[in-house]
Amino acid sequence: MTDFYPDSAFDGGPTPGNVPEFSVSEISMAVKRTLEGTFERVRVRGEISGFKRAASGHCYMALKDENAVLDAVCWRGTAGKLTIAPEDGMEVIATGRLTSYPGRSKYQIVVEALELAGEGALLKLLEDRRRKLAADGLFDEDRKRPLPFLPEVIGVVTSPTGAVIRDILHRLADRFPRRVLVWPVLVQGEGAAQQVAAAIRGFNALPAAGGVLPRPDLLIVARGGGSLEDLWAFNEEVVVRAAAESAIPLISAVGHETDTTLIDYAADRRAPTPSAAAEMAVPVRRDLLIQAGELERRLLGAAARMVAERRVQLEGLGRGLVDPKRLLEDMSQRLDDRAERLRNCWNALVKDRQARVDRLRASLPHPRQLLAVKAEQLAGPAGRLDSVRPRLLGERARELEGLNRVLESVSYKKVLQRGYAVVRGPEGAITRPEAVTPGLALDLEFANGRAAATGGAGQAAAAPEKPKPAAPKKKSGSNDPQGSLL
Repeated sequence: MTDFYPDSAFDGGPTPGNVPEFSVSEISMAVKRTLEGTFERVRVRGEISGFKRAASGHCYMALKDENAVLDAVCWRGTAGKLTIAPEDGMEVIATGRLTSYPGRSKYQIVVEALELAGEGALLKLLEDRRRKLAADGLFDEDRKRPLPFLPEVIGVVTSPTGAVIRDILHRLADRFPRRVLVWPVLVQGEGAAQQVAAAIRGFNALPAAGGVLPRPDLLIVARGGGSLEDLWAFNEEVVVRAAAESAIPLISAVGHETDTTLIDYAADRRAPTPSAAAEMAVPVRRDLLIQAGELERRLLGAAARMVAERRVQLEGLGRGLVDPKRLLEDMSQRLDDRAERLRNCWNALVKDRQARVDRLRASLPHPRQLLAVKAEQLAGPAGRLDSVRPRLLGERARELEGLNRVLESVSYKKVLQRGYAVVRGPEGAITRPEAVTPGLALDLEFANGRAAATGGAGQAAAAPEKPKPAAPKKKSGSNDPQGSLL
């Protein structure tokens, strides 16, 4: 409901008595009902400004054009379903309903859907995103890897119900059948970008060996043609980064030949169509067989030519060689000549050495002559020796006789002649009486013989040994030659 009042009601004059009085809340709620009733569902085109996401998950922004600004809010449940991520400067078409916020006396649009406003805005967003990702190095050529020549397993990320997967499988079967693993994903609409990125990372996460599923040697991310909006999932940053991080070589086959998406820049190879991606993935088996046959033919021909050339070369070298039989005959004759010369040289050497021996023998004196000369030389010293020998022998005899007398004078047998005896036991001579025990076998040596005895009990203690009488001193004037020794 909308009421209109004449200007006189607000010109400072007296208040009309029939003008109703409203509270602030009543006015605010009346405005809110009017807005929501009049603009229940609208589509508003404008440029996003001041975008922010609250901790609660709600999104707040403003839509503006050259003349006005409209506040906008997108609740958390709706924000997660938006097909595009809002950014400042993005021209969009917001679909929702107008309402007011009485707490601030502001009206706003509650956004239920958000889309880019026209292809120009999409292209501008696409170019801005491309420059940003290129600055991060995701599109550098040195990051791209060569494709395997003949992969054993090929992983395909695409929709399982479209014609794309059938085209790829049919083309692989025609060229070179390989094992194909398909990771089904959405290729358009909400959640498509997240599913494609998860599929790329999922293939890379498979174990290289020993897993339930083999890890692909090559990946193909494929989708059929469509508008820029239809292919927008492959322009999302999450997909581009997943493709750039893939450790498995990746072929991008999104859209038709004229379609270009950001994943094409990050992939290792771009294919204009999904069928072309299958052609890039594997060679033609028939062409390989033809090529192998051609290589075999060329190899056999080269081997035959090499053998023929070596045969001609060998024959040419053989013609330059001497006849082996004639060579052996020459060597045999040469050997006979050397043998004869060796015998002659040996005989001449023997004769020469014999003549030299004869000359040396003639110059040597006869042994008899040498003996006669030596006998004459010995005759003089022998005569002198004969004259000296008797005197020397006499002196040595006298010295020996003196030594003999000294030896006899100190011998114990001289003592035995004076009536003493030597007592011996089993262990040798006995010099102490306590060493004689009863029954001990004794051997008694006297001056003129020996006698056996046995030790008895109660024997008297041995008398103390008498001192030996001193030997008489000889006069110093004696003529005994040994006087100095005794």
